[in-house]
Amino acid sequence: MSSPTISAAKSSRAMPTIKLKAPRFKARVERFAPWLALLVLLLVWEAACRLLKLPSFVLPSPSAILAATQKVGFAAWSEHLFATLRVTLMGYGLSILIGIPLAIALASSRLLSRTLYPLLVIVQSTPIVAVAPIIVVVMGAGDLPRVFITFLIAFFPIVVSCVTGLLATPEELVELSRSLGASKAREYRNIRLPYAIPHLFSALRISITLAVIGAVVAEFVAAEKGLGYFINFSTSMFQVPQAFAALMMLVVISLVLFHLIGLLQKLCFPWSLPKTQQS
Repeated sequence: MSSPTISAAKSSRAMPTIKLKAPRFKARVERFAPWLALLVLLLVWEAACRLLKLPSFVLPSPSAILAATQKVGFAAWSEHLFATLRVTLMGYGLSILIGIPLAIALASSRLLSRTLYPLLVIVQSTPIVAVAPIIVVVMGAGDLPRVFITFLIAFFPIVVSCVTGLLATPEELVELSRSLGASKAREYRNIRLPYAIPHLFSALRISITLAVIGAVVAEFVAAEKGLGYFINFSTSMFQVPQAFAALMMLVVISLVLFHLIGLLQKLCFPWSLPKTQQS
């Protein structure tokens, strides 16, 4: 018969294995939870369409959307996908090229900030859907008006978040750099911009999804190819499953680009991430 001391020792040896397995199980659940939720949603969607016998022009089932995707063909999808992706990346790149220098200028000058900030808010508050036809008439056909519309939607979060990050730098560091004779350019390059990196990448993740929306809005107004054009054409012909297939592709594009921005931050600026995301 074993003594209480021996049994207590055995139980104390067994406890760490239980504590080690629990976090691993929790991590696996957290990793696969979004995929399981998506699978459940698709199954409920498919079952609802079949049980309620909904027409495909009202709400197509996932199986009907998949069949419509295969019916269109890879070549047609590639053409529309590339057109939307090209406009998205061009407008997004333009928003970065203009947004970051503009944010630095606004953070450097209080007069410039008080002058331009209200104008930026007015531009952002204007419904792009209402302005898009005017932009197309003024700029003509081609990629230029679509890129400009995408830029108008995507650049505002970059400017606001970058200004917030630049002004969030501790004043002690700024005063120390000035006491050491650092120039204004060096102050921004070595002190303010590193502090703005987390704010900037948060804005970049938001803006890339807005850029996709801007490209689609522009294609609704004037385009001969692109996923936005394809959705508009499909709904006009009551081919709703095809429109849903293009919509799903837009969702996939947004998710992929969103995670690519996060991966870029993790590879280039890992120190700017929270400790829970650095591993």
